[in-house]
Amino acid sequence: MQTSIPTPKLLFFLRTIATSATGSYSTQSAASERGFLTLLHSCNTFSNLLQLQTQILKLGFHNNPLILTKFIAKSSDLNSIHYAHCFLFSPHSNTDFYDAFLFNTIIKAYAQSGDLKLKALWVFKLMLECQVLPNNFTYPFVLKACAGIGDLNLGKSVHGSLLKFGFDGNNHVLNTLVHMYCSCKGGIEIGLPWSAMIGGYVRLGRSNDAVDLFRQMQIQGVCPDEITMVAVLCACTDLGALELGRWVESLIEKRKLNKSVELNNALIDMFAKCGDVDKALKLFRTMNERSIVSWTSVIVGLAMHGRGLQAVSLFQEMIRDGVEPDGVVFIGLLSACSHSGFVGEGKEFFDLMKKEFAILPKIEHYGCMVDMLCRAGHVREAVEFVQKMPIEPNSIIWRTLVNACRTHSELKLGESLAKQLIQNEPTLEANYVLLSNIYAKMSHWEEKTKAREVMDKKGMRKIPGSTMIELNNKIYRFVAGDMSHNQFKEIFEMVDEMGREMKRAGYVPSTSEVMLDIDEEDKEDNLNRHSEKLAIAFALMNTPPGTPIRIVKNLRVCNDCHSPTKFISKIYNREIIARDRSRFHHFKDGLCSCKDFW
Repeated sequence: MQTSIPTPKLLFFLRTIATSATGSYSTQSAASERGFLTLLHSCNTFSNLLQLQTQILKLGFHNNPLILTKFIAKSSDLNSIHYAHCFLFSPHSNTDFYDAFLFNTIIKAYAQSGDLKLKALWVFKLMLECQVLPNNFTYPFVLKACAGIGDLNLGKSVHGSLLKFGFDGNNHVLNTLVHMYCSCKGGIEIGLPWSAMIGGYVRLGRSNDAVDLFRQMQIQGVCPDEITMVAVLCACTDLGALELGRWVESLIEKRKLNKSVELNNALIDMFAKCGDVDKALKLFRTMNERSIVSWTSVIVGLAMHGRGLQAVSLFQEMIRDGVEPDGVVFIGLLSACSHSGFVGEGKEFFDLMKKEFAILPKIEHYGCMVDMLCRAGHVREAVEFVQKMPIEPNSIIWRTLVNACRTHSELKLGESLAKQLIQNEPTLEANYVLLSNIYAKMSHWEEKTKAREVMDKKGMRKIPGSTMIELNNKIYRFVAGDMSHNQFKEIFEMVDEMGREMKRAGYVPSTSEVMLDIDEEDKEDNLNRHSEKLAIAFALMNTPPGTPIRIVKNLRVCNDCHSPTKFISKIYNREIIARDRSRFHHFKDGLCSCKDFW
């Protein structure tokens, strides 16, 4: 057990500090502050705390927010938070020096106390009155106090405050907000908080959690509104969860919710980006009222599916209908030209945007043009285009060029650009991966190893490729060589069977996509464990024969997953719809909708 510091020793130490202090915070020595903090850390009785509080005033530490914050924390440890509160917020206290850290500490102490949680709300109110802005740590403590009190009105008031200050997109804040509503009587029956929380999860990139929360909402019998449905549809779009999206659409019809322009747009975007662009187009045609977002969503959707002619045709229809295009529409249009190989048309639309509609191209439009030229193999022209750009190219454009150099064997140029990228962004792992891949394509294994070693020394890790698949109302995620699934043995056996069947059909693996210095047999085995192959094998095992398979890849699909998927679609008589990070591939009867242009 820790013993109390003898009072004489305490006083002696304080006198020593006092000789180096002037009583003003601005002129106190760092030594005085460190000495006092050391002593405060050792304090373990209320009697010692009283003596230290007296010396805070004598030494002028009452204007030192760090000292005061540590004093609060120590008071809380000694179950004396109310005493510290009275000291800090007496009528003669000068709160001008108090900061968010200090307020957070006392709010946290009250929030964790047994019966003083309401005081946390009082301090929070005072914090705002003192014009001290809350931060990421403030609201979790305040919401925890609200949950402990169980007062829904208080919780709703705090919810409004965090929305005002823009903290609804913070992960920890959102979690404690969910906890608060679930802890307050009647909280889980309110539709608006559910919508806010679901939307918050989507903005955080936690769409799985958003969907889970929506399912909880259904179990609790809470009736969703239009705002909720828009948020859930955004989650479906992110996950590529078409079946869930279809169920949401049926729920909208069942509940007879008002199908506003915003809700219709969310449905169109979901269907287009989850693989059913025909349904998106059909919905678009039934809309009585359309916004520019309606047109854009369909044009972008058609672009993602490689249906460039239809995208161009819809754009022309939009112009005939008197709808003024904006910059976002042209991004979709240029993207459609890029994915369909319409280089000449893309250049014309780029010029039309400036001359006809006076839309000044932004970096995204220039990026689309570079992407279009690179996909078509015009790498040198793309480099010249970048050099003539009136605005500084961003790193995305340079990485597009490097990838094109690797794809079209402009390896020396790609090496030079990748090195320049590393100089400009030395902490971004993607640049080292690009250089490593260039060296692998050149078979310069020693240089490739060095690039990877630099990544390791800097603690960088390549973003792993992953593939998601929706099956029986669940989202499954696979990574290369994944052994985390219950059926992993059967999945690997199915992958081996797929490989044997493809070889019988004449398929020859392209091991050039494996960026490792290993022999050909090992390279082939490495390719067979790619995440999309595992997901397809899983689907073949768990879905009826002849039904479509839909997968979502977080990276660009590689050549040696694209080619075998064509074979698999024919061998197993399955339509396979694959969404990668930039477009859709519809595999059917041994062919792909992209016509091997992606």
